Amino acid sequence: MQTQPIENVIHLRDRNIDMFKKDLILRNPLRSLGREGEEILAAGRFGAVLAPAGVGKTAFIVQLALNAMLQEKNVLHISLDEPVTKVSLWYEKLFQDLTGRSKWSKLDGVLEDLLPHRFIMTFKVEGFTVPKLEERLTDLTAQNIFHPEMVLIDGFPFGEAARERLMALKLLAGRLGVCAWFTVHTHRHETPTPEGLPPALTEASDLFDVILKLEPRGVDIAIEPLRGVAAGEGEGDLRLDPATMLIRDGN
Repeated sequence: MQTQPIENVIHLRDRNIDMFKKDLILRNPLRSLGREGEEILAAGRFGAVLAPAGVGKTAFIVQLALNAMLQEKNVLHISLDEPVTKVSLWYEKLFQDLTGRSKWSKLDGVLEDLLPHRFIMTFKVEGFTVPKLEERLTDLTAQNIFHPEMVLIDGFPFGEAARERLMALKLLAGRLGVCAWFTVHTHRHETPTPEGLPPALTEASDLFDVILKLEPRGVDIAIEPLRGVAAGEGEGDLRLDPATMLIRDGN
């Protein structure tokens, strides 16, 4: 029995992985939040994901990251709440669930193929400063280890004196040419502003170009645009599935 040369097998696998990535990108519900093929956030801009504890903020930003990684964009994930191992598990679980029902589900090594486009960095909340972040980023880029295009900051302490640090981060994002997404912890007992923003964000809300709110509604979690993306643009009525935490079209 004649077997295919090893280089043909590798080429076929690589081609299948490329097709798989394109399929996931095309099926990603987040595409409905973009405009004419553009990203949700441009370089140098800030986005925020608001929700109470346990509603799905981390799951949402990990899916933002996976979508960027599928497009071969580098994502720096900064966690101020969880260790590297737990953040990695979020990526593994969500990617497995994302691909579980796909015809490509038995294609091995896809997540490993994406991981060079992700770098996880952790800080203790009280030890997180912009100069420290810039120093670590300089080490990564100067040694050509990693050059981020998107930054996720999970667990940033919003509140008093947050504006000054956010302004410094905005300048840093502009210099690096990256967009940045933040998770914002909200409290159900707090009265939001007329725009729907939590009190902790009001002093720095002008620094954010896109704001999305995760709101439990019935058996689902609605993804409600508050700023930067008109509800009419994202006609898909996006939701988070509470069972899998995957983003899906509500229709």
